[in-house]
Parts: sequence; structure tokens; C-alpha cells
Amino acid sequence: METNEKYIPRIVDKLLEFDLRSAGAIWIKGPKSCGKSTTAEQFARSSVNMQDADTHDLLVLKAKNGPSAFLDNEPPFLIDEWQEIPFIWNQIKIEVDKRNEFGQFIITGSKNPPQKVMEELHSGEGRFTIIVMRPMTLYESGESSGEISIRSLFNGESPEPAQSKATPDDYAFYVARGGWPQAIGKERDVALIQAVNYYKMLVKTGLSQADGVKRDPAKVDRLLRSYARNCGTQASYATMGEDVSSGDGPISENTVASYIKALKNIYVVDESEAWNPNIRSKTAIRTGPTRYFVDPSLTCAALGLGPEGILLDSRLFGFLFEGLCIRDLRVYAENIDGTVKHYRDKNGRECDAVITLRDNSWAAIEIKLGASKEAIDAAASGLLALNDDVEGRPPSFLMVLTATNVAYKRDDGVWVVPLACLGP
Repeated sequence: METNEKYIPRIVDKLLEFDLRSAGAIWIKGPKSCGKSTTAEQFARSSVNMQDADTHDLLVLKAKNGPSAFLDNEPPFLIDEWQEIPFIWNQIKIEVDKRNEFGQFIITGSKNPPQKVMEELHSGEGRFTIIVMRPMTLYESGESSGEISIRSLFNGESPEPAQSKATPDDYAFYVARGGWPQAIGKERDVALIQAVNYYKMLVKTGLSQADGVKRDPAKVDRLLRSYARNCGTQASYATMGEDVSSGDGPISENTVASYIKALKNIYVVDESEAWNPNIRSKTAIRTGPTRYFVDPSLTCAALGLGPEGILLDSRLFGFLFEGLCIRDLRVYAENIDGTVKHYRDKNGRECDAVITLRDNSWAAIEIKLGASKEAIDAAASGLLALNDDVEGRPPSFLMVLTATNVAYKRDDGVWVVPLACLGP
């Protein structure tokens, strides 16, 4: 790996390094501006950028007329924004089989090729592996010490207590700025405008480019604002359709569904699926996804909020802080091949985040912005009650993730951890 001096190391670096030793081709997917290309460039020895206007047409012709020659570059060969030439997928599969060596190709994309196109391509099984990238976590941006490691907790280790200096003002800034690499380390006004500009692009052209369907920017804006208002909830398409009603009436469920499908296609929304464990009681579990943007800064941009506005509404701040925590937890969990889900039942019991690993290990995490003893006690009690309800393997750990200042393990075994102490 040849790193640029200005490159900020990412958690996926080790995943990418391993995959290059164990797979023929790697597909890095994620939203625009999250750092996919920059990270891939640290590992690639040759590359093409399919969105370079000066060379795009020539590269497409080369790929169509001589795909094997197009791929005949020093490995790992990076194709940035590969969805511009989706037909190259099958030739990559052929080249991987022919060369019979790992680490041949890296492809990156900020949107998926059309579903119909993907259905016509080889599955890629056994040749491709997929890495998902998201905006930077607080650990990657240097704003979390990472002293409380998710990996360590799953390994049964018990880290020493740790202290965070992050204040509510800091967290409000982290939420509004987001984890966009171009915002990290910049002056405050420059950092905060990045998510706003991203949102404006999304409204004006970004969503239409997601699937080639021309959409009214005003309607896109209303839908995104509705989605932002419903982040952290399981709001239905019907609810959002009613929420964005105008003089023409509400938007249909099918229309809302098509918008959200397009947002998923460009990795802008990152919804949390339901966890469905074996529960001792017969309580029905709610299975709808919890709505989140891939980064809480997009929620702020949609609602027209900066750090100062966030601090004025503690309830809204709590939802935004939850989105920040979920973003970071997803990255930390995927680093150990885990996923983040949520738990809700019809009796009102809930858990904001459940990390599950492939070996069926699991951990439950409740997110609380407030620092009061009563709030933390209530969250810990809910986690312990959930533990009592779940049959089979006990959790690797239970955690209340907070905006407090001290990380420690309670007498009842529940961890209380500031987000700015958490790491991979």
C-alpha cells in the first residue's frame, strides 16, 4: 500500500488490503464524496476514471471494442465509477479466472447499474467481493479516541475507563458537518457548507441521475425533507406521502417508494433492518426498517439546520445524535463482518442498535443523548430486560451510547460509553 501523505487512513483500509489478498476483484460502493476513489487509489497500481470528461468517450470505446486489452494494466487495476461501462463486469470475471490470481481489479461506484443490466451480468460469485464505504466516523476524523473498541468488547475484553472532552456543542457540530472527507479539518464555515452543497446537488440533479428518471426538484426537496423529519422512525411510505402533500394532494405510496429506491441506488439512505431473535414471550416484532440518511448532516441540510439550531431543540438533537451513532456503529461493525439492526416490538420495547456477527454473537446498544442518571438507568434497565427476553446465546455486551464524558462499566454489567470514546 502506497499512501499519499495527505491521505487520512480509513477503517476499510485493512478490509481492502485483506480482500486484495483473498479475492480476484473488489467492488467498493458508497455515496459520492465519501472517499472511495481516494482510498482505492492508495492500493491501485494503475487506474482509469470513467467520469473524466476528457477521456470518457475514448475509454468507453476501448472497453467495448477490446475489453481484454482495456483490462490489461498493472494490477490492482482501478476502474473508478465502473457503472459507466457495466458490460466490463463479465470480462473482469473472465480475466480473474484466466489469471487465477488475487488482487487483480478494484472497481468503485457511487450508484448501481440499472437492475435490468445487473440481472444480465454474471453473479460474480467467487470472483468479486464487496466493500461498503460511508462518510468518516469520529474515530477516522480524529474526534474519537477509540479507547473503547467494538472488536475488543466482542472478544470479551474489558477496556479501562476512558474520558472524552467532547461537549454538546461539539456533537452538534459533528452532526451538522458530517463525515465528508473534504469537510474534515476545514474552517468551520467551509466544513459546514459541504453537506449543504451535497444536498442542493441531490435535489437539483442527483436523484434524477440515480435511475435516469427526470424528477421535479421541488418535489424531490419535499420528499427529502419528509424523510429527514422521519429519520429514526419506521414511518411508512403512506405517512411520508401525506407529509409532502401539496396543492395537488399527497404523493402516492408508489411514488414515495420509487424515490426511496433511487436514494438507495446512490447510497444516500441507509436504512436499518429489524432484528428478529427468538423471544420467550409471544410478543409480535415490528419488521419495518428504521429510516436514516447515510450521514446525519444530510438530515440537517434538508431541515435547514446548523449547530446552533440543533442545540435549541433537545428532542430533535436526540434523533440527530442517534443518526450519528448509527453511522459510526455501522462502520465499526462491518470492520468485524457484522451488521447493525434495530429491535422494536408491539408492546413498546425497543433497542436502537443490535450488532450481529456471522457466528451469531450479538450486542445491544441503546442511544441516549442526555447525561442524566435517570436516563442512563432507564436505558440500562431496558437492555437488561431485552437480554432476559432473548432465548439462546447471551449478548457479548450491552451498552448505553451517550454524549457524556466518561466511559465505564456499571455494576450491572452494562457499558456506558461516550461516542467520542468508541472505536473499531
